[in-house]
Amino acid sequence: MASETVPSSADLVIVGGAVMGSSVAFHIASDPSFKGRVIVIEKDSTYQFSASALSAASIRQQFSSAVNIEISLYGISFLRQIGAHLSIDGEAPSIDLHEGGYLYLETTPGAPVLTETHKLQTQLGADIVLFDQAGLKTQFPWLEVNDVVAGSWGRTGEGWFDGWGLMQAFRKKARHLGVTYIDGEVAGVERDGGHIQAVKLKDGTRIACGALVNTAGASGGRALGLMAGVDLPVYGKKRCVFSFQCKGDVTNAPLLIDTTGTWCRPEGKRTSEGQQFICGGSPAADDPESHEFEVDWSLFEEIYWPALAARIPAFEQIKPGRAWAGHYDMCDLDHNAIIGRAVGYDNLYLANGFSGHGLQQSPAIGRGLSELIIHGAYRTLDLSALGHARVIENKPLLEANVI
Repeated sequence: MASETVPSSADLVIVGGAVMGSSVAFHIASDPSFKGRVIVIEKDSTYQFSASALSAASIRQQFSSAVNIEISLYGISFLRQIGAHLSIDGEAPSIDLHEGGYLYLETTPGAPVLTETHKLQTQLGADIVLFDQAGLKTQFPWLEVNDVVAGSWGRTGEGWFDGWGLMQAFRKKARHLGVTYIDGEVAGVERDGGHIQAVKLKDGTRIACGALVNTAGASGGRALGLMAGVDLPVYGKKRCVFSFQCKGDVTNAPLLIDTTGTWCRPEGKRTSEGQQFICGGSPAADDPESHEFEVDWSLFEEIYWPALAARIPAFEQIKPGRAWAGHYDMCDLDHNAIIGRAVGYDNLYLANGFSGHGLQQSPAIGRGLSELIIHGAYRTLDLSALGHARVIENKPLLEANVI
């Protein structure tokens, strides 16, 4: 909990200290133009229920909107050079980056989408390869492709990494640069019209703030927005991840997105016992708001495993392992993040509704928000397409490649 040693004011208060809040804190503190005090408020310093800890932690450029492609192009560059960004006293963090690629499979109705999005992705510099059915079988001989007419694979720049490691690296570097982290939960926000004056914690502590950043995630982003007078269409949606072991020969497997929407990818190194995989998927229909963490094993037994076994015959014989549940902070408008200054406010900034993309987007979002807060405008990558205005105006930024 917050204590008497907590400063009574800060130039910037960030609510939510997982990967997004810590990325913003790091980027702000590392900008020579910023000389103020930064406080990060986190209600669960163990982070055990955060999306950063429970995510499958992957990165891709296979989006259909330019801004998301460019965000992840910067993201992979940042991850590849993480030592240059987040080392402390010469010690570089380890995030175990594997550029195994994403592989999207499509039947005849969906194939044109892959072709169209591929043009934009490659135009912007992403290394994405299109396959026909024969090409898929040559590249991935363990794959069943009789019903597939096209596949799209990230040859480089896509893959998976240690999300917990990235979050901790941002957090440690931010603290090293002088950012103050405190344990506490925001219970109220003081404002005067469009100006945020202070936040109040549950223990009664009041912290005056020059600016407030909402990175509270699925467990608190919408609630904090409402305290400040902003109604965000962001809700916690449960996702279950299942692990299993396969002894069959499924070599050089990418992160596969099946035509059914089920996904899987390797986890760790292959051993004499076989290769570990993890898998999951999006709900077929109803996707209710959720704040509990109970695993629904029927998803694996009735949906995910049958779909994967039909696609990869080696998966017919597996050994199920552990499973866990986490939450997307899902933006119900369009499954895209809401970034930037809140409409009608001069010092309230948003980074909410990442809909499963938060870890991979955290480097670019942290950089962009720091530019907007310190310099008043985006300098390196214009994130305005993800701004709050589209929510107010009900103009969704639709993505073709949602998983």
